[in-house]
Amino acid sequence: MATPPVGAHINGRDPLAEAAEVEADCIQLFLSSPQGWEKPSDRDDAEELEASPVGIYVHAPYLINVCSPKPNVRYGSRKILTQTCEAAAAVGALAVIVHPGHAEDGIEEGVGRWTRTLEMLESEVPVYLENTAGGDHAVARRFDALALLWQAVEAADTKTEIGFCFDTCHAHAAGEDLSDAVERARAITGSIDLMHVNDSRDPPGTGADRHANIGKGTMDLDVLRAMVQAAAAPSVVETPREPDDLRADVEFVRAALAA
Repeated sequence: MATPPVGAHINGRDPLAEAAEVEADCIQLFLSSPQGWEKPSDRDDAEELEASPVGIYVHAPYLINVCSPKPNVRYGSRKILTQTCEAAAAVGALAVIVHPGHAEDGIEEGVGRWTRTLEMLESEVPVYLENTAGGDHAVARRFDALALLWQAVEAADTKTEIGFCFDTCHAHAAGEDLSDAVERARAITGSIDLMHVNDSRDPPGTGADRHANIGKGTMDLDVLRAMVQAAAAPSVVETPREPDDLRADVEFVRAALAA
């Protein structure tokens, strides 16, 4: 069986050149500011990206929070998520990855808002929900909350394909037992469609989402390698972007998958 593709989150100014520089099979990028509400602009290289054999994943802006009890935040989040999906389709993206968000009025209330969001969302590309690192009332930090979220996902009457993205640093930050985290997540979601393979600058359970290059953080390399192997999924490293370090991170994941 062929080894799944391995890639990196890149700046996105010249995506295909950046992919070649770090020897990536696939790439992940933002199509608009990760901290803004702006609609993604049309890209001059859209046709080139769509025709390229390099797989493209699009990460949605961090501010998206469709779980919010605040109508202006929720409606704005749904709007920019839809716009991001439309822009992702224009570059031939494989999927859009989005953080599920948090709800100040409780996790159960928040996950219910995902049902309505998915019923409203129309996307030509799959949308992957990602486990998150921390935050009060986060709907996908701990796996018990992830299970509630996935019940809402499965209950939604939606035509959009929904998948799951597992982030190793986020599971570490959430304080989950990593020895069987991949298997437990897959039992909840049915599949691991994409791995974000990241080391962490911080100890486990802190809720701190601060990625480190692989081997330069606090995570056990043998555990990290075992997680990659257990997932056996397309993988993207979201580590600091000095090219030599990023290339080494890509190679670590590729070697783990090939072992």
